[in-house]
Amino acid sequence: MKFLVTGAAGFIGFHVVQRLCKQGHEVIGIDNLNDYYDVNLKLARLNELKAYKSFKFIKLDLANREDIAQLFAIEKFNRVIHLAAQAGVRYSIDNPMAYADSNLIGHLTILEGCRHNNVEHLIYASSSSVYGLNNKTPFATSDSVDHPISLYAATKKSNELMSHTYSHLYNIPTTGLRFFTVYGPWGRPDMALYKFTKAIINGDPIDVYNQGDMRRDFTYIDDIVEGIIKIQDIIPEKNKDWQVESGSTAESSAPYKIFNIGNGNPVKLLDFIDSLESSLGIKATKNFMPMQAGDVYQTYADIEELFIATDYKPLVAVSDGVKEFVNWYKGFYQ
Repeated sequence: MKFLVTGAAGFIGFHVVQRLCKQGHEVIGIDNLNDYYDVNLKLARLNELKAYKSFKFIKLDLANREDIAQLFAIEKFNRVIHLAAQAGVRYSIDNPMAYADSNLIGHLTILEGCRHNNVEHLIYASSSSVYGLNNKTPFATSDSVDHPISLYAATKKSNELMSHTYSHLYNIPTTGLRFFTVYGPWGRPDMALYKFTKAIINGDPIDVYNQGDMRRDFTYIDDIVEGIIKIQDIIPEKNKDWQVESGSTAESSAPYKIFNIGNGNPVKLLDFIDSLESSLGIKATKNFMPMQAGDVYQTYADIEELFIATDYKPLVAVSDGVKEFVNWYKGFYQ
């Protein structure tokens, strides 16, 4: 089978490409290699992917409508796993236009490519950030997500709405995955685990927001990839019995689905830091800070629907996942 993976030089995209290639699929990966974080890390990931003869990388920006359209027309993908996006909650406060280009226009070019080239399934990255002001836990896909508190979250909610429109108008099967705090080897330097590890090793204090009183549904990368690989085989179908008045917002009369993909077991931020200190053998100097704009107190995924659809079950405990990251980090940076 032939896949397009967008954001192939990114954290999750890199791991997804590896898994698909190991399964014997042909994979075209695209990425614009922007400098939101260290480009050398992205290039190092791509260098690892050179080992797979079934993988081809093309440097390409999602907002380039003509080139994306041409790519779809030439390559004729069977399925698309769309993971590229401008990430980061706090960064969206300072650089909002980057999110419009990458997350809105970029998502639209992918939808148009699928529309005109008979792609049999589009899987795309949404985010737990869409739950915004929701205080009910665990977060379920049937919950309202009409009150995001960051532009990043708003663009991800927009991606879901845009996908539904294309599923309805053009019968394109689309599946959105709301990711919950993904971590692990080859992770993003703007994420807490990466920043904490670097600071602690360097003897610098770490900024701990909301005085450490936060919970996150930390999900190890291998568990995330397993869920993506399983769900790409579950192609949504029309549900003629679904009605907007009574049906779940995660489904439709169109071939459209939304799933949470997380660990289903939120961890206190200070406990997460304890695991990191144990793995490093170093105590952190903590700089306690107030809650940051755009942050939420807790993320907590209800993953029952994904389990029913795919038998998805996270296997990696936080203590083990953090240790794997630390081992990778020490090896990568020597």
